[in-house]
Amino acid sequence: MKNKEQRLIENMKMISVELTDKQVSQFIKFYEMLVEWNKVMNLTGITEYDEVVMKHFVDSLSIVKVNGFDNVTSIIDVGTGAGFPGIPLKIVFPEIKITLLDSLNKRIKFLNAVIDELELENIETIHGRAEDFSKKEDYREQYDLCVSRAVANLATLSEYCLPYVKVGGCFIPYKSGEIDEELNNSKKAIQILGGKIEEVVKFQLPDTDIGRSFVKIKKNKNTAKKYPRKAGLPAKEPL
Repeated sequence: MKNKEQRLIENMKMISVELTDKQVSQFIKFYEMLVEWNKVMNLTGITEYDEVVMKHFVDSLSIVKVNGFDNVTSIIDVGTGAGFPGIPLKIVFPEIKITLLDSLNKRIKFLNAVIDELELENIETIHGRAEDFSKKEDYREQYDLCVSRAVANLATLSEYCLPYVKVGGCFIPYKSGEIDEELNNSKKAIQILGGKIEEVVKFQLPDTDIGRSFVKIKKNKNTAKKYPRKAGLPAKEPL
């Protein structure tokens, strides 16, 4: 059986991502910490190595199918959880400034430990709610790219995420399942928030039966100051 390193390298090659030796060791260390910390807190339901590689690491980086990273200097990962997709993106694109936002402090502690252990630089964690930080000057419309694997309908997620994106930048959520109806229902909200759906890329995660979709939403104009609305409203009453 091939060793862990080889399996990781080969799986990443399926999405045309080439890893250096340093990046391989960072991913392995990240995996080990994920499993270790998962024993005392609920970070992920997936702990078997090959599954983590495919469903967390490869999945996080499959965004390369829809977006190049040459002109991306800053990314915010909203609702990052155990660091997906933010940490894998940081490992592969170390020069990009990355912000990880999550509402659970114990997850932030885990992420800070990972950042220290992997010696990642130019990356910060924020403990808080998406709708609070996007009102702050330091974060509002400051990012080239906002990503999120959070589970929420697209209209709601767009209200949380588009305020972080600078005009000319993009919001790209990781969606699963059948999304055509959700896309139609979110167009009005996306337009109100200053965005426009530019592209939808549907694919299957290699070696799985998991269907994935990326929705590339371009930010064309500033988001009105009143958005996002106060906590709970975007989910209860989508735009």
